[in-house]
Amino acid sequence: MNDFVLDSRQKSFPLTASPVATGELAQRGWHLLADDLPYPLAVLRRPALEHNLRWMQDFAQRKGVDLAPHGKTTMAPELFARQLAAGAWGLTFATVYQASVGVEAGARRIVIANQVVCDADLDGLDLLLRRHDGLRLWFLVDSLAQLALIEDWAARRKNARRFDVLLEMGVPGQRTGCRTLEEALPLAEALARSPATRLGGIECYEGGVARCDSEHDAREVTALVRRVLEAAQACDTRGLFADGEILLTAGGSAVFDLVVPLLRAQGLSRPVRGVLRSGCYVTHDHLNYARFLKNVEQREGLDASLRPALEVWAMVQSVPEPGLALLTCGRRDVSYDLEMPVPIAHAPRGARQAQPAPDAWKVSALNDQHAYLRFDPAGTAPRVGDRVGLGISHPCTTFDKWRWLPLVEDDGAITGAVHTRF
Repeated sequence: MNDFVLDSRQKSFPLTASPVATGELAQRGWHLLADDLPYPLAVLRRPALEHNLRWMQDFAQRKGVDLAPHGKTTMAPELFARQLAAGAWGLTFATVYQASVGVEAGARRIVIANQVVCDADLDGLDLLLRRHDGLRLWFLVDSLAQLALIEDWAARRKNARRFDVLLEMGVPGQRTGCRTLEEALPLAEALARSPATRLGGIECYEGGVARCDSEHDAREVTALVRRVLEAAQACDTRGLFADGEILLTAGGSAVFDLVVPLLRAQGLSRPVRGVLRSGCYVTHDHLNYARFLKNVEQREGLDASLRPALEVWAMVQSVPEPGLALLTCGRRDVSYDLEMPVPIAHAPRGARQAQPAPDAWKVSALNDQHAYLRFDPAGTAPRVGDRVGLGISHPCTTFDKWRWLPLVEDDGAITGAVHTRF
């Protein structure tokens, strides 16, 4: 992966600093808590990041499945390259544009875990496949109406390409996917005989049924797994799959352990390629996925698993009244779609080391550029100029607010960076 150049056109790069290639960033001697960079600042803890890359790859290997991490989480080519180098079978994306970024990063197996329906996207897929020998790319189909659009595109373009597709099975009341076997089978048969598609396997997404209740989650995900296996067996019996192996794929970032039985399906007429698509594991988080992973650890008998690697640092800019401080970050800097960020660290002005933030500190609200930090006036109080590290919930919606993120060592030294392509 070639270096990219950072300069002051990017948020949180110093206006006074000269441009620098990421490979030379460590030579600047910048430090997270030396105020070398303006706040707010989203950072990646490099040791935790490397741990997570190894942990998830090891998990997949132990379970006998392959890993195609969902790239929409980070949209960071440097992280894609690290995931592939760690042993990922391929990458997953949600759009054709995202897939093109993955191809640039070196992926040659890609699952677009979404329906592709418009001419421009089908044109784009055709171009990617023509330009890159050896590229395999699958996308999802869940209706005869979608198949009709694909066939119409092929007829109007006079294009003989047969796209690799996966039949999607869904959950009533949730998002995309066939709801019943009776709906899925006629579609699978149409995909198999269509001159525009090749049916490679079956896909599902289990995350929509998860509630962070292990009993509930196991019951609901198991029911979905059984339905997908039933569909796979029916399609196999009818000889509808086009390849020498059947691709079965599932796995968000919350209850990924519960779909392993699907990915290791037995009793079909040809080998199964089970592909796990978790994405948020690479940086994990401090709240939402941390809670889900506690359940994974209990189900798997683990003492620990993933580590949070993504933080957003801000400075105290005002303490206008007892019990309230305003921080220099807001909705344009940190995720808030699931819950507010949580203070995890506090570094007084001038300190080069941070301490855990007091438990009583809470972020109660965000504006575009401000975070409302509530604290007990009788306890430790933040002061103007202090730095506060925030843990986040749902890394996807923090990454998309940044065009670059420094890599930080445990001692605070900034030794590299990644850039994003949202």
